[in-house]
Amino acid sequence: MPWVVRDSVRDINRAVARRWQAIDPLLPDPSALPAGCGEPLVTNGGGSRVSGLGVCVHQQIPPESLNQTWGPADRFTLVPRLAGQDVAVATDELLTAWRDHLAGVGASRGPDAGASVVWPSRDVTGVRALLGHGLQPLTVIAARSRPEGPQPSPRQAFGVTIRSAGPEDEEAVLGLELQLVKFDAQFGGPVWRTATPALVRADIRDCLRRRANWTWLAERHGRAVGLLVLQPPSESGWIAGLTGCAPAAYLQTMFVDSRERGTGIGSAMVRNLHARLDADGIAVTLLHHSQVNPLSGPFWNRMGYRPLWTSWEARPASALR
Repeated sequence: MPWVVRDSVRDINRAVARRWQAIDPLLPDPSALPAGCGEPLVTNGGGSRVSGLGVCVHQQIPPESLNQTWGPADRFTLVPRLAGQDVAVATDELLTAWRDHLAGVGASRGPDAGASVVWPSRDVTGVRALLGHGLQPLTVIAARSRPEGPQPSPRQAFGVTIRSAGPEDEEAVLGLELQLVKFDAQFGGPVWRTATPALVRADIRDCLRRRANWTWLAERHGRAVGLLVLQPPSESGWIAGLTGCAPAAYLQTMFVDSRERGTGIGSAMVRNLHARLDADGIAVTLLHHSQVNPLSGPFWNRMGYRPLWTSWEARPASALR
């Protein structure tokens, strides 16, 4: 790493931390920049001093990984650190440098490649630059903080039983999980692949075997109509660093059969979960939902979640301008 960049990282991270806390108190302090697939990208925001840095991280997701269902096989992620109150100019400069960097990386030109930036949702000053470079807001990481004081007991959905799932429920859980993948794929997030059903089944089998009491089914007349899966704090370390609050849990799956939507099943399942998490002292619960799914945003807002981070993406990566 060039000395001018190395010496700037600490000062920029401190400035970014102050800015993020002013924008959104749920944001964490910025972490150290990861290793990238090239030299760090540098911007001066129209001035003479280094005012921003960025690192491009390249991940090649193997076909035998379930993670390949959740996005492109080749993923190029820009990790930005931009100081100052208005980062519009610096964002534009950084994205231009990133575009030029990707133009020299052969894997970025493939049809199964994507370019993404995970951006604080309340940081609006860089949005015009993100849009101008061909990035689209695709996925939201939403957060719910543990409320203060006693909460009312959750209401149940009429005629529906909510119970913990076990290994004997593998087929029911699999059916709902695959419905979820197909439904969400309409909005540009997941990618249905030949190996998806087998990989989802293997993941479910493992989860049901070792994750007692963190997978729930909603049933009407014995038929599974809703699914909720949580990763407790002990399994949520991969995403917990995106918030400064701890402990953090991750709501991995919430899906209701299309024939049962609007009947209160989803609300009942989530509120039952919240009652348990609140009693256990979980400070914040995180989840992903599609930005463009017309059902997700309103539902999760009613459940007490709000956007924390937004994933801006260009697919294929060559669409980055």
